[in-house]
Amino acid sequence: MRGEVGDEGVGVVRFSLALKSVNHRFLDLHLRLPSGCDALEMQMRRVLKESLKRGHIELTLQMERAASGQVQLNAGLLDDYVRAFREAAALHGLAVEPDMNVMLRIPGVLSAEAMTRASETPGLDEAVMAEMPGLLVAMNAVRAQEGEALAAELRATMLRLRAFATEMAALRSGVREAQFERLRVRLAELTQTVTVTEERVLAEAAVLAERSDIEEEIVRLQTHVDRFLQMLDEGGEVGKRMDFLLQELNREANTMLSKTSGASGENSLRITKLGLEMKTEIERAREQVQNLE
Repeated sequence: MRGEVGDEGVGVVRFSLALKSVNHRFLDLHLRLPSGCDALEMQMRRVLKESLKRGHIELTLQMERAASGQVQLNAGLLDDYVRAFREAAALHGLAVEPDMNVMLRIPGVLSAEAMTRASETPGLDEAVMAEMPGLLVAMNAVRAQEGEALAAELRATMLRLRAFATEMAALRSGVREAQFERLRVRLAELTQTVTVTEERVLAEAAVLAERSDIEEEIVRLQTHVDRFLQMLDEGGEVGKRMDFLLQELNREANTMLSKTSGASGENSLRITKLGLEMKTEIERAREQVQNLE
């Protein structure tokens, strides 16, 4: 955004206002303003806090006075150069005078000051604050577009997690039966020297197999996925709640991997692979959620 303010004392002062947003978990404001803008900075911070909830926000104000044709002469500096020139000429016995065209090109002798202090510019605060609403609208429009694209990616992630869970549920029964048989055989070997009924061995094997079953984790994971999709549909300030839900999803994936880590067979290997893919999807979603309000 660009604007200008006019005053008989300072002439026309032009300013440019830029607002940039980078993803961040919290609201992190960074304002770069010219000196003398303390009161203006307080107003800007208040407006930004009222309008934004998250993001690393950088707001920059630059200002300069339009060229007015007024050139300032540094007479003292020029006198010093002329005096030094004449002293050098006398020292070498030369009857010459300095060339003023050359003298005026010496840096610092002539200046056309373009910058001005904010405190010296009446009406600057009002002019700058008048541009803030439009600047915020433009930035929020861009953020909304990015948010829609991000929401679509998160929705696709949740659908993949649901598909993984559905496949796991189909594989689960075969894994449970294989674990039961493996545990039954192992218990029978361990109790060869001890009098234990077949019924007791089967009961113990059933308990151990049940503890390694992942049915409950699959159900909870599917419930979390449904809740996540519901939050996407509802909109609003959901970033932090989604992050918490993704932590729960990750916990279920970890538990499933833990329960099936010692299992063998094709179904078990496929479940382990699905669990690892789940964790990859969840971790990617957690990074993306940090960008949502």
